[in-house]
This record gives sequence, structure tokens and C-alpha cells, in this order.
Amino acid sequence: MSYAQKKELSGNRTLAIILVVGLQFALGYAIVTGLAYNVIKKTMQDLKTFDVEEEPPPPEQPPPPPKDMPKVPPPPVTPPPLVQMQAPPPPIQTVTTPVIPPVQPPPAPITPPPPPRKVQSAAPARGDVRTLFSGDDYPASAQAAGAEGTAQAQLTIGPNGAVTGCNLIRSTGNGALDSATCNILRRRAKFTPARDSEGNATSDTITTPTITWVVPPE
Repeated sequence: MSYAQKKELSGNRTLAIILVVGLQFALGYAIVTGLAYNVIKKTMQDLKTFDVEEEPPPPEQPPPPPKDMPKVPPPPVTPPPLVQMQAPPPPIQTVTTPVIPPVQPPPAPITPPPPPRKVQSAAPARGDVRTLFSGDDYPASAQAAGAEGTAQAQLTIGPNGAVTGCNLIRSTGNGALDSATCNILRRRAKFTPARDSEGNATSDTITTPTITWVVPPE
């Protein structure tokens, strides 16, 4: 094959490629154009079926402050006034003073009591006191009742020798006889007063012998 034929075949192939590309481009443009027409048509139909609500405009933003405006410092914050709290008083410390017991003075020496005075017992001036009683002294009530008995008395003798007290330590069992016993002793008995160690008259107590009461014969 000659060079002229090779060049002709190469030119025909290039032309065929160009025609094929142009045909594909035309076909694609037709397809795209048809599809776009259908989409636009359908969209227009859809837009006719509903109302479009207009959205409210966004709120207007405040204009920014000018750049050359001086900055105003915030007002100073006044701190609250300080409340002075009084400090509590210090606790009172109680000082305990030790109690010192008072010094007891030594006990005074015991003074021995003075020796007792020697007292001489009183003695009857007339001898035995039983001689002071007689049948005439018998109480009538005791005699009528036939009462008899034995009495014994404790007598207190004063500094003058007289009987100042009578206490029966043994009763006859009859009140009339007991009363008569003490009455006779107080009236009739006389004693020599007792004497202390210095010879002064003093009081004393003596016990009488037993005194027997017997109803006298008629």
C-alpha cells in the first residue's frame, strides 16, 4: 500500500471518529434536554398544588458600636460594710483556793475534879424514926378496912435538919397508910444536918427503916 492510500485511510478514520462523537453528543443532549423538560414540567405542576408561605424576615441585628467610641468602664461595685463583731469575753477562770482547815488548838489539859467533899450523913435527933408513930396515928379508913402493911421512905434532909422531901420506896398497899407515913415524917422527924469536909451544913438523903402499920386493938 502506498503512502497516499495510508494517508487517505487515516483521514477517513478520523472523520468517522468525529462523526461518532458528534452523534453521541447530539443524542445525549437530546436525552438530557427531554428529561429536563419533563422535570421542569412536573415541578411547575407541583408548585401549582400548594401555596408557598413566606417566612418572616429575620430580626434585625443591632448595629455594632462604632469602633472609635470610648469604652465606658462598668460602675464600681461597692463592697458591703464590714460588721465588727465583738469578740466574746474570755472565760472567767475560777481560781480554787485550797481550803486550809483552821489549826485546832491543842485540847486543854483535863483538870481533875476536886475531891468529893466528905459528907457526914444526917442522923435523927431523937433516935429511931419508928418511935414517931403511935396507935392514935392510924387512919380511920384503914382501920375500918382492917388494912395493915409495911412502908419504907427515902427522905431528903435540908441544911436545917428538917425533912424537905419524902418518897416511898416500899408501899403498904393502902393509900391512907402511905399518905400517913410521909405526913408524920415531914411533921415530926428532926435530923442533925449533914456536914461537908469543911464542917458546913448541907443537904443529904437518907432511907428510913421499915415502918409497920398494925391495926391497934380496941
